[in-house]
Amino acid sequence: MYEQLIRKEKKISLIGLGYVGLPIALEFARKVPVIGFDIKPDRIEMMKKGIDPSRELDSSAFEGCDIAFTASPGDLREADFHIVAVPTPIDEHKLPDLTPVIKASETVGKILKKGDYVVYESTVYPGCTEEDCIPVLEKESGLKCGADFKVGFSPERINPGDREHTLTKIVKVVSGNDEEALENIAKTYELIIEAGVHRASSIKVAEAAKIIENTQRDINIAFMNELSIIFNKMDINTHEVLEAAGTKWNFLGFYPGLVGGHCIGVDPYYLSYKAKEYGYHAQIINAGRFINDSMGAYTAKQTVKRIISLDKNIRDARILIMGITFKENVSDIRNSKVADVYNELRSYGIKTIDVVDPYASPEEVEEEYGFTLTKEPGKDYDAVIVAVNHREYLGLSADWFRSVTNTNALLVDVKSIYRKLFVNGQDGLRYWSL
Repeated sequence: MYEQLIRKEKKISLIGLGYVGLPIALEFARKVPVIGFDIKPDRIEMMKKGIDPSRELDSSAFEGCDIAFTASPGDLREADFHIVAVPTPIDEHKLPDLTPVIKASETVGKILKKGDYVVYESTVYPGCTEEDCIPVLEKESGLKCGADFKVGFSPERINPGDREHTLTKIVKVVSGNDEEALENIAKTYELIIEAGVHRASSIKVAEAAKIIENTQRDINIAFMNELSIIFNKMDINTHEVLEAAGTKWNFLGFYPGLVGGHCIGVDPYYLSYKAKEYGYHAQIINAGRFINDSMGAYTAKQTVKRIISLDKNIRDARILIMGITFKENVSDIRNSKVADVYNELRSYGIKTIDVVDPYASPEEVEEEYGFTLTKEPGKDYDAVIVAVNHREYLGLSADWFRSVTNTNALLVDVKSIYRKLFVNGQDGLRYWSL
C-alpha cells in the first residue's frame, strides 16, 4: 500500500473535513493524490475556493495540493487508503454518540474494495474500532477484515488555535489490525509527520492513549477549579496561590477555567462509559467531570451574588459577556460552557445580557444556543464577564472597562488575565476571578 501510494498509483481519502480532517487532507495532498469528502455541500464549495470553513487555515494552505473535494460518497471508490475523521460527541444523557462514526463506516463500507485500508482518527473508547466499526465495514462491503482489507487507528492530536504545535510537529500514534497494516499505516503517516510516529502494540492501546490524554487534563483542571471554589471562600486569589506554588520545579501548570469543547469536555465520558461495561464506576473521572460541568453555573451565581452586594436590582442588571467560543482564538462554539453562564444568568430573570465574540458565527450561535450575538459592546453595564481570553481582549485597559460600565460595577475575569490592572473597589469597578 505504502509503495503504491508514493508512486501515486493509489489515492488517500479523508472522510470528514472539519478542524481535524482538512489539515490532514491538505498535508497528504502535497505528497499523494487525495479525495476530500464531507456530507455538507456548502462546506465543500468553500474548500473548492480555498476557504477553510473552520477558519483555522489560511488560503495558502490549499496551494500546491493534489486534492479533489466532493460531497458524493461514490467518488470515494477512487481511493484506497481511507481516513475517517468525524466527530464523536456525547448525547443529552452524556453517553457516547457514535452516530457520526458509524455512518462514516457505512459510507466507507459501501465503497470498500479488496486491499483497501481504513484508518480511524475519531476519539473513541478502547475497543470501539474493533467492536463497533469493523463489523459495519464488513457488513456493508461483504469483505473480511484482515483477509480482504486492513484497519488501523491513529488518534488526532490537533490543537485548534495553536500555531506552534501543528499537525506535522506532533508525534503521531499509529496502530493496525496486524503487523503488515501497522507498518504500512506508520510509513504512510511518516510522509507528513516531521516529529515521527509511535507504533502502538494494538488498536486498543492507541484508542486508550488518546482518551487518557484529555481525561488527564480534565482531572487536573477540575482540581484547579475545586481549589478556586475553596480559595474564593477564604478570600484568596487562586492565581496568586498558583503563581507561588509554581516556583517549585515539579509543580504542574494547570489553571481554573470553563472546560468545554469537543475533546476535554467529552472524551472522559467515553472512558467512564466503557469502564461501566466492565463493572467499574470511574470515581475520579466522574468527579472531575461533575466539577468542570458545574463551573459555568458557579461563575454565573458568583456574578449574581456580587451584583446584589453592590445594592443593585438583579432583574434590572445589564451584563456583557465577552467570548462564547469553547476556547480562545478559535471559531468553534461546540459544547461551550459560556452558554451555561448565559443560561444561569437568565434563570435569575436578568433581561439584558449582551454577548460579543470576534470569532464566533452569529448564525451558529443562534442555531446552537438560541440567543443572538451583539455586534459591539454597549454602555452602562453593571457587570462585564470576560469568559474567553481572545487575543483581542488581552490588551484592554482599565479605562476601557470603565468606559462600558456604570458606576459601582463588576468585572468578572474568568481566566484572571486582568488581575494586575485592578485594585478592588477603586474607580468604581469591583473585580473577581476564578
